Amino acid sequence: MTRESIRAGVGAGQLFHARRDVYVQGDLSDRVLQAARVGGRLDCVSLLRTSGVYVLAAEEALHVQIPRHRSRLRSPGSRRVKLDGTAHRVVIHWRDDPSDADALFADPVRAVAQALICQPVRPAIATLDSALNTGFISEQDLDAVFETIPPRRRSMRAAIDGRAEAGSETFARLICRTFGLSVELQVEIPNVGRVDLLVDGWIIVECDSHAFHGGWEAQERDRRRDLAAAQLGYSTLRPTANHLSWEPHLLRDALAGLLARGPRRQDAVRLRRKRR
Repeated sequence: MTRESIRAGVGAGQLFHARRDVYVQGDLSDRVLQAARVGGRLDCVSLLRTSGVYVLAAEEALHVQIPRHRSRLRSPGSRRVKLDGTAHRVVIHWRDDPSDADALFADPVRAVAQALICQPVRPAIATLDSALNTGFISEQDLDAVFETIPPRRRSMRAAIDGRAEAGSETFARLICRTFGLSVELQVEIPNVGRVDLLVDGWIIVECDSHAFHGGWEAQERDRRRDLAAAQLGYSTLRPTANHLSWEPHLLRDALAGLLARGPRRQDAVRLRRKRR
């Protein structure tokens, strides 16, 4: 392109002047553009969130991968960027990456591995579940992921289950398994439908989020399912995604209460299942 055509592209918003001698498509997301402006590529939880993979909903800093051989950032001001009109801090991951030199996104396997290091254990497991469920990485990629992270984190692999369709389902599964009982995922129950989790064969745990259970029509459908489940002898718990993320004791205490008082109900459910 000529200098004139580049200037025209920037003026029309078709190009974004990221840094000296570097221009990228202007229609990309603000996070991608700002990562390029800093001097690297979108990485870690920022890349995963943009790609629809679950990450912990905390302060959204911009995570950027920059090759080790670059001794400094583009400018001292690169530690903070504006996203959607708000200032966000920049987290730099100094490491090499197998992506092409001009790539705007870090390698998916390396980005997932970095996200496991940057998050607490429970959200990190939820990220792995989500990355598998959405196809962001494959089962075959897991070896490479766990070779990259510190040894102390590798025990997480035993807890992964790519059938989880949301981070909240992973949190619920991990809480339920602390009781040492069977936990089945995505179970189909006659006259009820598919449920998120079935604990000990008689407690249904549904992980509700505003996106899929916010309207009255959805809530009425959920209540109809709960009534049908109760008719068959099941008990249903419906913690929200916020409960599971920030108040996990609510589900833990509810399960403890049901398990302490429900042996007869448990026997009744097993009897009904045998009859069917």
